[in-house]
Amino acid sequence: MLDDPADSSHIVSFSGESAERTQDNLFEVSIDRMLLKSRDRPRVDGLPVPQVEMSTGSCRQIGSFVTRQVSSVTCAATDRNGKTYELSFESDGSPISLRRLRQASLSSDRLLARQIAQIECRLKARAAQVLPPDTTAFIIRCLGEDDGKPADGQ
Repeated sequence: MLDDPADSSHIVSFSGESAERTQDNLFEVSIDRMLLKSRDRPRVDGLPVPQVEMSTGSCRQIGSFVTRQVSSVTCAATDRNGKTYELSFESDGSPISLRRLRQASLSSDRLLARQIAQIECRLKARAAQVLPPDTTAFIIRCLGEDDGKPADGQ
């Protein structure tokens, strides 16, 4: 993932499923798409939905997550329009820290309640004759009001 310090509003993630370890400390991934995130993108549950760009390229990691020693990561990918995205990371030699993120599923009762709330908000949008481009923002605000929280905090 790339976060440009000169641009706090955009994040580029390189993604691919075809990976290969060619040597003990060399790991390569073929890139098939990039996820472009921006604070200007539409939001779902308060988070920007990335724009998926089909692309070709590769990422190379030198080092090992197992030993927590990764010396470098480089990525280069080109989108369908010929625009090239590149990432270069060089370690200072410090061991990396790993964090495991797990997404917990909602209980079936909470999921059903959330789906009902979304339907009710969609009906409110229709009743208020909200235009299609504004419907998502209306529903997000509506869900925030129903939760008793501001929509920005979701």
